[in-house]
Amino acid sequence: QVLLVESGGGLVQPGGSLRLSCAASGSIFSIYGVGWYRQAPGDQREPVAHITRDAIINYADSVKGRFTISRDSAKDTVYLQMNSLKPEDTAVYYCNAAPPYCSENGCPVGWGQGTQVTVSS
Repeated sequence: QVLLVESGGGLVQPGGSLRLSCAASGSIFSIYGVGWYRQAPGDQREPVAHITRDAIINYADSVKGRFTISRDSAKDTVYLQMNSLKPEDTAVYYCNAAPPYCSENGCPVGWGQGTQVTVSS
């Protein structure tokens, strides 16, 4: 069973930066691509950024120009560099397979515990 472990979250002031990491216990990213998702209290989980298995990158409009997704294939690790953070970025961030493999109908891998990002002064 593949496990996903997210890390790197924390409390940061508006305008600050964080770098999230996601490590997978198996080579799922080469099969399904990889995506970052987030869920704020009371909201549904939403996609943030993803890299398809063909290395096509997409971002949600709300994070374009501020977030950068990258992947280290040798380490089965994906990163999310988040700059110019805003209070509305506050959420628990998760990684999983990229769309369409991961959707509201389910994902090929179980969700990890996520990492909390809080943007507040």
